[in-house]
Amino acid sequence: MFEELTLLQLQQYWWIIISLLGGIFGFIMFVQGGQTLFGTISKGDETLKTMLVNSLGRKWELGFTTLVLFGGALFAAFPLFYSTSFGGAYWVWMSILFCFIIQAVSYEYRKKTQNFLGQKVYESFLYINGSLGVILLGVAIATFFSGSAFSVDENNFSHWHTSLRGLEALASPFNLSLGFALFFLVRISGALYFINNIDHVIIRQRAIKSIKINMPIFLFFFSVFLFLLFTKDGFAYDTEGFVYLVEYKYLHNFLEMPIVFALFILGIIMVVVAVVVTIHFNMTCCIKTGGLGIVLTVMALFLNVGFNNTAYYPSVYDLQSSLTIQNSSGSHYTLTTMSYVSFMVPFVIAYITYVWYQMDKVKITKEEIEDPHAHNY
Repeated sequence: MFEELTLLQLQQYWWIIISLLGGIFGFIMFVQGGQTLFGTISKGDETLKTMLVNSLGRKWELGFTTLVLFGGALFAAFPLFYSTSFGGAYWVWMSILFCFIIQAVSYEYRKKTQNFLGQKVYESFLYINGSLGVILLGVAIATFFSGSAFSVDENNFSHWHTSLRGLEALASPFNLSLGFALFFLVRISGALYFINNIDHVIIRQRAIKSIKINMPIFLFFFSVFLFLLFTKDGFAYDTEGFVYLVEYKYLHNFLEMPIVFALFILGIIMVVVAVVVTIHFNMTCCIKTGGLGIVLTVMALFLNVGFNNTAYYPSVYDLQSSLTIQNSSGSHYTLTTMSYVSFMVPFVIAYITYVWYQMDKVKITKEEIEDPHAHNY
């Protein structure tokens, strides 16, 4: 089956899978967004805060599962990206990993009796994970479009040419626009999830209020990102692998791939519809519509930067060192073997769906949280 595919077809197949997993992870980051709303929605009420924490505490592991699957697929299918990015921009990636590590620790130890740091410290860790971790991740993804200062020699050894090791990406307005857009987007999806998962009038009202505040800010930063994206030069390559700059490359990519562009537009519309329906019609199920919209939007962005002869990890130091799905992938044998392993992806998605359904069959209530025999985070 997969043996009959060409190397390019396998490379494209794996980029589609990575794009899908990236979209799913973008949706599940509502956990990070919700963590930044604990104080805003609870306003010091410990019972409300515990309800919010437990709502997300039952889901954060799904995010880790998807992150590991996404990262594993990306690095296994395109190992040169792993060695170049992690070997060079390690301060950014290590900062992101640290933000996710303290998330896991915080949920487990927030209310443990042996918690010597105190509950407030672990809650601040969750806020750091949901704010700094998300912004840094958005900045790192933005470099897929804006590029980084690295070179790759004839032996595929990469060399980073800035002493900040990836942190220099924080000086780019383009990168920051995506980082902040992602931050406010996950805050919106976090609020949508609280509305769907918790049966409490005050939490619902305050979550809707937070959406009204965060939505315009998200639209501003996302519009800035799209304007800069569609008007910037992009990194294209020819049949010989020669990399060169093209005006309006990423806009042309969407126009030349109408299906991908349609997915992108549909995803944005679904997010907007989910927000409007929640605010004006008091619906509680819009996390599903908004979540699917996030998946489609993020997936389309990944397809845009990887397909249509586009370098998905460009080098601003040496154009010819830019990484493409063709020059950074594993061998035909490796991708073929991995393609059979990819049959596990639907099972992972089914697992996430099943666990989600089981956890959300009954909404979280104040009575459940106040039950002395209940397990609370």
